[in-house]
Amino acid sequence: MTNTALYLRLLGYVRPYRGVFAAGIAGMVIVAATEPVLPALMKPLIEGTFIDKDPAVMRWIPFAIVALFLVRGLATYLAVYATGWVGSRVVADLRNAMFARLTALPASYYDSEPSGNLVSRLTFDVTQIAAAATSVLTVVFKDSLAIAGLLAYLAWLNWPLTLLALAMAPLIVLVVRSVSARLRASSREVQDAMGYITQVIDEAIGGHRVVKLFGGQDYEKRRFDEEANRVRRHVMKQIAAAAASTPVVQLIAATALAAIIWIAAVQSSAARLSVGEFAAFVTGMLLLTAPLKRLTDINEHLQKGLAAAESIFRLLDEPPEEDRGTVSIGRARGEVRFERVALTYAGAARPALAGVDLAIAPGETVALVGPSGAGKSTLANLVPRFYRPTAGRVLLDGHDIESLTLASLRANVALVTQEVVLFNDTVAANIAYGAMHGAGERAISAAAEAAHALEFIRALPEGMATMVGENGVRLSGGQRQRLAIARALLRDAPVLVLDEATSALDAESERHVQAALDALMRGRTTIVVAHRLSTVENAGRIAVLDRGRIVELGTHRELLARGGLYARLYRVHFSGTGGAGAPAAGERQALSGGR
Repeated sequence: MTNTALYLRLLGYVRPYRGVFAAGIAGMVIVAATEPVLPALMKPLIEGTFIDKDPAVMRWIPFAIVALFLVRGLATYLAVYATGWVGSRVVADLRNAMFARLTALPASYYDSEPSGNLVSRLTFDVTQIAAAATSVLTVVFKDSLAIAGLLAYLAWLNWPLTLLALAMAPLIVLVVRSVSARLRASSREVQDAMGYITQVIDEAIGGHRVVKLFGGQDYEKRRFDEEANRVRRHVMKQIAAAAASTPVVQLIAATALAAIIWIAAVQSSAARLSVGEFAAFVTGMLLLTAPLKRLTDINEHLQKGLAAAESIFRLLDEPPEEDRGTVSIGRARGEVRFERVALTYAGAARPALAGVDLAIAPGETVALVGPSGAGKSTLANLVPRFYRPTAGRVLLDGHDIESLTLASLRANVALVTQEVVLFNDTVAANIAYGAMHGAGERAISAAAEAAHALEFIRALPEGMATMVGENGVRLSGGQRQRLAIARALLRDAPVLVLDEATSALDAESERHVQAALDALMRGRTTIVVAHRLSTVENAGRIAVLDRGRIVELGTHRELLARGGLYARLYRVHFSGTGGAGAPAAGERQALSGGR
């Protein structure tokens, strides 16, 4: 995208506030229009006051000067306030648009994009745009008008000297153009570096327990120091480029000004230029230096803003999650079928799934087991359409899920994973999350009770109104898991996906969570992604995956009797030599089929 197209797109976010922006422009026009008035006052001030001793001039000149700066002050306030207001609105609108796009992006996008880069775009990059969207435009507009007005007045006063002043313009343009490319490149580098530093901060905060336990403080400090210094180096490149342009431009302007003053002094001594005209011309030339300096300096903010705009619009242009479905099925019965399903992740050497066929009846529980990387979670993630198969299809109640609207499909699916996601909100808000936000207190309490969570919720300081902290940090693992199950119970979806919801829990917590899961699974089609074989004995059928294919399918007893992959996994898991440790007596009895 060209600079012009990029800037015009950026100005599209200013358009909704064109009324306020126009008020700011009006203030700038007044400031720019009054710029030549001060040098124009110099001639009557010097000649009428100090040479002619005119009493009338001596009376009105002070009032004129005060009136001039009063008008300019009010106009400047209007311009600054209006453009600042518009700039803050543009930043807020862009942040909202970026966040809305983030919530609409497919799961595959998050697999490849570091979260630190996304946070940096929302927090750092977008603030760079405010100056480019409003301040740059206003400075260019105001100072261009001021320069045009001053040059017009100077040309009227003495056009040969004004032509000499204009001779410096091409040199200034060359300086600005040579600096622009360097500023843009360094701005991109700063934005990338800020993404990395945000990532380091996010990882260190999120994993603070691991950092402390394994003595990683020095390592994390070194990482942060490296990234912070990388940001500093790129910022210094910006500063060096910007700092070099300003004195060069000022030197060119000062050289031209010195030559003009010398010629004007010669003309004055030859009586071709009066003292008042000489003072007015020099004042006008001096007043030209300030807007010229601002126009030169604004290039830095413009290049930063355009580099940030590239980053932001790249995110906004990411294609959202496709929703081409047109069918809304209401509440499904829960029949799920996988027909010749294959999926290959972008950049992967081999397919994650290859020709999977599996039919799950309404209300049936099917467990997915297999070695790490066999495709268990990938297969389960196809049901809510987090990923799309590259071949084959997935059906819900006989409908290809591609034909269903995302809202209709996901309203029929509930998900409980080992990694529980809770938000820094109240217990009630975490249970009645999203589309369930309007659920009544009685329904929330019923879901919590069914999830075996009501007892510990009542013991919390504020009950349902207790804040759980970031990702439920104030709760135990079992309590967090039961809140997630209560959320799924309140959703009351006919299809349930469980991704090892009881792993990493102590025996007491696992007992409560398993009882809650039993209540949740009752009457629902359930797909259980199992990493621990001790959790699948109650499944109606077990599908054993290996290298993206279902290699065995049957009940726990049938699969053990066959002596295939499932039986080998069982022996490794419980032999004590496979690294998993021996099961408890109750687990051995359950896994061997004795109940």
